Amino acid sequence: MKKEDRSEIVSITSRKLVPYILLFGLYLISYGHLSPGGGFQGGVVLGSGIILLSLSRGIFLTEKKFSSPKITFLEAFMITIFILLGIIGLIAGKSFLGNIFPLKKAGEIPTAGFIFLLNLVIGLKVGAGIILIFYSLCERQEE
Repeated sequence: MKKEDRSEIVSITSRKLVPYILLFGLYLISYGHLSPGGGFQGGVVLGSGIILLSLSRGIFLTEKKFSSPKITFLEAFMITIFILLGIIGLIAGKSFLGNIFPLKKAGEIPTAGFIFLLNLVIGLKVGAGIILIFYSLCERQEE
């Protein structure tokens, strides 16, 4: 898309919306163990925020900030952390991905133990995956 074809209103609005979209994605990830939402949904929202930025500002400007090698590393790192969290559960004498944190009793501050960490890892992994899929589709379009 040529610079002349871009709408100034769409560009400004999307730049203003992207931080709130990313914040909402982090909210879904971090409160998914206590309310509707979770890692997958929050990750898709995170990825969608970056895709909106790419569509409004251009893929090349977005790839300068969120480069494909960095996003690929993030995705690989998150799957490694996920597997390590599972192994920690085995080492602690639980099942794979078993909860190693003590659960709270009724009346205490609610927590789901290990689920928060899993949601965080899954959210970042899914977000990175969505961005990489978008980058891949953009490369195919250029060919």
